Amino acid sequence: MTVTSTDFKTNLGKYLDLVESEDIVITRNGRSVAKLTSSKKSRLEIARSLFGIIPDDGTTLEQAREERLARYENID
Repeated sequence: MTVTSTDFKTNLGKYLDLVESEDIVITRNGRSVAKLTSSKKSRLEIARSLFGIIPDDGTTLEQAREERLARYENID
C-alpha cells in the first residue's frame, strides 16, 4: 500500500493496524521516502528479499559495493 506523508500522519493508528498484514510505502511530493514493515516479519523473509543483491560469481561484498558506487559516479 502506498500513502502520502500527510495521510499517514493524519491516520497513524489506522496504518499501524494495517502494517501487520502488508507493507506501507510513504510518499512525499510523489516520491517514496519510507517503507513501514511489520516488526513480526521473520528474519528469513527479510534475508530472502535481499537475495541477488550480491552476485554469486565470487565477488566480495566490498567489490560489489565499489562497482555500484562507480556506476553512480558516472551518472554525473
